[in-house]
Amino acid sequence: MARFPQVVFPLVLVLAACSGSDGPESGAPVPAITTSLITTTTTTPTTTTTTIPATTTTTITYPRREIAVTVEPAAAVLTVSDAGGAVSDAPGPFSGLVSGPVELAVAADGYETETASLGADRTSYAFWLDPAGQVLDKALEFGSGNAPKQVAFRPGHEELWVTLLGGSGFEVYDPGSGSRIAAVDLPRAGSVEVIFNRSGSLAYISQMETASVYEIDADSKQVLRVMPTTGVWTKVMVLSPDEQTLWASNWVSNDVSEFDLSTGEVRRKLGTVTTPRGLYVTPDAAKLYVAGFASGEIQVFDLATGSSTILYRSGGAMRHLVGSPDGSLLYASDMARDQILIVDTATDAVTELATVDRLPNTIDVSPDGRVLYVSNRGRNNPQTYYIPGPEWGTVAILDTATGVYLDAIVGGNQTTGLDVSPDGAWLAYSDFLDDRVVVYRIPPFEELAAGEGGRWVAHLAGKVK
Repeated sequence: MARFPQVVFPLVLVLAACSGSDGPESGAPVPAITTSLITTTTTTPTTTTTTIPATTTTTITYPRREIAVTVEPAAAVLTVSDAGGAVSDAPGPFSGLVSGPVELAVAADGYETETASLGADRTSYAFWLDPAGQVLDKALEFGSGNAPKQVAFRPGHEELWVTLLGGSGFEVYDPGSGSRIAAVDLPRAGSVEVIFNRSGSLAYISQMETASVYEIDADSKQVLRVMPTTGVWTKVMVLSPDEQTLWASNWVSNDVSEFDLSTGEVRRKLGTVTTPRGLYVTPDAAKLYVAGFASGEIQVFDLATGSSTILYRSGGAMRHLVGSPDGSLLYASDMARDQILIVDTATDAVTELATVDRLPNTIDVSPDGRVLYVSNRGRNNPQTYYIPGPEWGTVAILDTATGVYLDAIVGGNQTTGLDVSPDGAWLAYSDFLDDRVVVYRIPPFEELAAGEGGRWVAHLAGKVK
């Protein structure tokens, strides 16, 4: 009898997706591995025999762990689901046992709905819901020392430095978690501003009361040297492009100290308009711009000769200066007139970019030069600006090409310090009277531009207490 060739089908394995586990502890069961074996024997024209073994399923369980989830606002409804299904669906924070990966969703009327996924080893999460229409995304907030004056991301490191005008020095935080890395006391008083060299290895911190600049080893957080400005009430600093010279404005003595950093000594002092504050040096180190607070001037020095010219006088209160990445444009905040101005550094022509909220102070530009961020303190209390006023502080977000409002954030009492991370992905600001720092995620420019102004219109009512 003729025989047909024997046919043998290969072994087939089907693996169900599963996450790693340390072993079968109590928790939600998840089908892990299913093996099916099909074997076909010799086949003739008259007889076929097939054997199909039974399917075997092995169950693996995830370890149980306790997680804690906080939400702001507290009345938001939080849904928690783990590997076994829904765990909770109720307002407010959650604390309880879950198994495996966890899916979170939180919603509240008038706010953007947010979701998050927690891996099997994550035990905590915090939601900060954004008001409906907000384009930037709030990541966290945390308390700081007394009167946080400035915040600055350290280049190349996961650190956010905070100067404390009402404290005894400065603090350093992890901007991703809000945990404090260091708290450093400075002799005699607190601190005003902080800047870094390009590598982030050195920090320079100004102290008004002693009219000094502290050079800090940014790794160890130790003071390397104290450099007296020989002025009075030192405020803002700026480094030269080659990082060999530092200029510091002296608010009361009406001058700028120029340091030779090779010696730490003042090389010369430049007489300025009354109450100089913001400073900017051009990329070629040819010109130094000075913001005059008393009468709203923008003054420019020829650094080769030391001579100066007043380009502009608003009668307001010019506060902060920041340049575009290529140095072709200079942005200035006029605190008294609620305006943002632009200086063309080639021609020194001055134009107005936008009107913002009351009392704009710190400004910063995105690394690509397309977005300007402006912190605004809000209207002062009629009695004194040392106590909260009738408006919340804000942050205005502007398109530098057009002055169009891209978004707005309502902050706390006297939003003051502000900085954009070197990669342009994060924004940090301080609420001066609340001793608080807030961090936001910044979306790509295309998302900002498509946001139809974000919260700009809505925040005009929201900033009023």
